[in-house]
Amino acid sequence: MASSTLLLSEDQFLCSVCLDVFTDPVTTPCGHNFCKKCITEHWNVSDRCQCPMCQEVFTTRPDLRVNTFMSEMVSQFRQSTQQKASSSSSEQQEAKPGGVPCDVCTGTKLKALKSCLVCLASYCETHLEPHLTMSGLKRHQLMDPVENLEDRMCLKHDKPLELFCRTDQTCVCMLCTVLDHKMHNVVPLKEEYEGKKVELVKTEAGIHEMIQKRRLKIQEVQHNVKLSEEDADREKAEGVQVFTGLKESVERKLNELITTIEEKQRTTKKQAEDAIREMEQEISDLMKRSTEVEKLSLSEDHLHLLQSVQSLNIHHPPPTKDWSQVSVPPASYEGTVVRAVSQLEETISKKIKTLVEVEMKRVQKFAVDVTLDPETVNHDLILSDDGKQVRRAKVQQPGLPDNPQRFSQGPCVLGTQSFSSEKLYYEVQVKRKSEWVLGVARESVNRKVNITVSPQNGYWTIYMSNGNEYKAFADSVVLLSLKSRPQKVGVFVDYEEGLVSFYDVEAAVLIYSFTGCSFKKKLLPFFGPGLYLDGRNSAPLIITPVGVN
Repeated sequence: MASSTLLLSEDQFLCSVCLDVFTDPVTTPCGHNFCKKCITEHWNVSDRCQCPMCQEVFTTRPDLRVNTFMSEMVSQFRQSTQQKASSSSSEQQEAKPGGVPCDVCTGTKLKALKSCLVCLASYCETHLEPHLTMSGLKRHQLMDPVENLEDRMCLKHDKPLELFCRTDQTCVCMLCTVLDHKMHNVVPLKEEYEGKKVELVKTEAGIHEMIQKRRLKIQEVQHNVKLSEEDADREKAEGVQVFTGLKESVERKLNELITTIEEKQRTTKKQAEDAIREMEQEISDLMKRSTEVEKLSLSEDHLHLLQSVQSLNIHHPPPTKDWSQVSVPPASYEGTVVRAVSQLEETISKKIKTLVEVEMKRVQKFAVDVTLDPETVNHDLILSDDGKQVRRAKVQQPGLPDNPQRFSQGPCVLGTQSFSSEKLYYEVQVKRKSEWVLGVARESVNRKVNITVSPQNGYWTIYMSNGNEYKAFADSVVLLSLKSRPQKVGVFVDYEEGLVSFYDVEAAVLIYSFTGCSFKKKLLPFFGPGLYLDGRNSAPLIITPVGVN
């Protein structure tokens, strides 16, 4: 009989009600076994008499008697378990430094298997046996071994810390609630523990989300770096092709071009590497915190979790940067080769034209549909009904309200489309004009005073006067030398790069470029049709579709 018992598993001797080894096992008419006390108490509190296992309902309560055969089997199983525990006690590990030793062992301290929150003691496998077999001890709360069980006692009242004061955010004993924490919001330790567990799960999820966002941002930055490298390679190749056939006099310009492009790429790459390094550090910090939170969230030690949550400060994650507005765009090389080649001798003018044509095809991909804003137009100007043309009037236009957006002094008007991060391109017909101003302006420019349209005042423009005099209003006025009179001017803006370029569309010539600009605020297209000049400048500025002659 004893040998057959050894073939049976512990599960076969467990009551399905108390989940412990049977005590006075009885058998119901349906054939299931329970502790006599367990099934009796179960039926006492239930509205009907039924089996907890198969749910069979009995019309009358069965007369239960102890199953002597099962009782004998349980007794032999207990003896076998005790003998096994006794024989294996010599094989138990000694408590190592930093480990939790058994509080009962004398002489050599064995490693504790469990700690009892009721006895406030830790037990090795052998000394834990009474808690597994004795009915009075089986209800004690066991947990993984921990040191300093005395810390679970109230230092003031020497009572177990069983409650949590939400008012003071501290663990308290029953006596504390009557004396020091009277009228406070006090809940059982387990209730607060479960609440904090939920908070820890949410915190961990938030940290994982932050990590994921940064990983996605790293991918975005790396992708932009790759695009920047491709653009850099293309520009370098184009530069080499342009300057290969030239003599020593142009080799210096070729080296300068390559150096400029590579410097831009290095700057872009460095910005990306710095951003990636910072985000990876944040990820490392967040992962470290996530590990701490995860480790704490898996703890079954109510007190340890609640005390650790206070020091961990789960509601305030490590300080991190808001990366949603951070961007490391590919470096812009539009006009790099063109601007270099245009400074060379007249002998390469044909090559310049070819290069500009290629360049314009590139920037024309960023064409936008610009419309003039009637709310900003000066009283001396007339707009067409479609908002695509503006010309100087012979007399001031009556009936226009002097709103804050309108230019009161200069004869100019803004486009309706504002932008603050992208690239854009548009074309304006200046045919039969003897005076005009074109470019872009900050949305915040002062529109009520007569000022110079220069970068210091928020304008990036070129100006034509007297039919053939061209100027760029940079930090100082720059005289422009054009071989032909433009009939259509293309305006290209790269906000991130700080670049504003003007093209003679039909001649495929770069007129002028503002570089290294710091825009900071929104920009708007800017138009000034010039003075009337006794009818000699009556033609309008016309915004034309890109690519249409």
